[in-house]
Amino acid sequence: MLGLLMKLCSFNFGTFEKEEFKKFLRMGLIFAFIIGVYWTLRPLKDSLFIQFVDKMQLPYAKTISVLMLLPLVMFYTKLLEKTSREKMLYIFPAFYGFGILCFGILMLLAHGTSNEINSRALLPFIGTKVLGYVWYFFVESFGSLVVALFWAFATDTTEPSSAKRGFPLVVAIGQMGGIVCPYGIGGLPHRLGLETDTLSMIILSLLTFSIIALVQYLLKATPSSLLKSFQGENDPKENVQHEAGFLEGLKLLLSHKYLMGIFASNFIYELVVTIFDFNFKLSASTHYSGVALTNYLSVYGSSVNIVSLFCLLFGISNVTRFLGVGIALAVMPIIIGLALFSFLTIDSLSFLFALMVGSKAINYALNGPALKQLYIPTTTDARFKAQAWIETFGSRASKEVASVFNMTLKPLQSIFGELAGKSYYLALSGFIGFPLLILWFITALFLGRKYRTAIKEQKVIC
Repeated sequence: MLGLLMKLCSFNFGTFEKEEFKKFLRMGLIFAFIIGVYWTLRPLKDSLFIQFVDKMQLPYAKTISVLMLLPLVMFYTKLLEKTSREKMLYIFPAFYGFGILCFGILMLLAHGTSNEINSRALLPFIGTKVLGYVWYFFVESFGSLVVALFWAFATDTTEPSSAKRGFPLVVAIGQMGGIVCPYGIGGLPHRLGLETDTLSMIILSLLTFSIIALVQYLLKATPSSLLKSFQGENDPKENVQHEAGFLEGLKLLLSHKYLMGIFASNFIYELVVTIFDFNFKLSASTHYSGVALTNYLSVYGSSVNIVSLFCLLFGISNVTRFLGVGIALAVMPIIIGLALFSFLTIDSLSFLFALMVGSKAINYALNGPALKQLYIPTTTDARFKAQAWIETFGSRASKEVASVFNMTLKPLQSIFGELAGKSYYLALSGFIGFPLLILWFITALFLGRKYRTAIKEQKVIC
């Protein structure tokens, strides 16, 4: 059975050794749980925030979330200095599993026994708006820290040639979790006729706790020879003292053009897609509300992962395998450029749904695995600490900038009217977006060249 599966995967991902293939299957299963939980939390994050607060405050929530992540990154970095990478993969799922369970209970209390939010039903010292904001930040941090931690661990335990085959396979397996969980769990209360999303959150809590057991199995069953990191000629020795403090990752980032290039690629993608996402959520919230909105956004989450999986199954990872990481990275700004042009010319919920699904799916199937490979020819500090800054503050800062821009929609509509204000907003989107996409394309070519040279010469870049 395993041999047949290896043969089926050889076309899309390459030829694996038996134990190597098992390793990536185990990694893929862990990633499937992480992505499944994350993509189910995402629609719950937006739906519950809209119910508890207001849809027009979504840009404000994204803006404040960057500041809220600062103490979490401090905590994350301190743990990295004092705790092994394996224990980190136990601590974070335990924290978020317990957190999701607590929020599920609080949400039930906030709703009381009706579909309308009942502020009196909640404990008197917590307001529903405060709870909505805290929930939003909690889910944002899960997407930033847990996903980043998994990929930091993956790049720290995989050789470059193996990663080129294995990472797309891990992503493909992960998409299965992203397909099943959002629709199967996120939309469950709506299909059962329930009035709150508490059931979904209890199930998600159990799945998050399960990640701990899967990590233990991976470390126990995988040969130690397959859990070694890339060693270049100028890789620092293990006994070198590293600078302490949570700012070390930021200092690494600012001192190396290569890491800044990865930051820019993340930043520009998230900025443009956040503009798409805001308009999509606004449009969806005018058509749906309550658990129906959660169900609709859950269908969206499953659709993203279905399309992403099909992209991988039909061989999109061959772009990286045969044409190189640089080409895979350079294709993405071109695709997003076409998406931005379409966004500026077509306005409907169905189109925005398709636009978001396509933009996210291609990123997960092609751009994501290529970006993760860029960390392989770097030091352990760069893989964990700098990557944490890039994927938390890089991603969130871009969303903050986009959210500040999205805040201009309401004032523009107040001054010029609803239609004229929206037209000015779209014109500004193109004025900002297209120059950034050109910069992203140039950066992708630079990153591809540096990565190719480092792997060829067996040297660590930074």
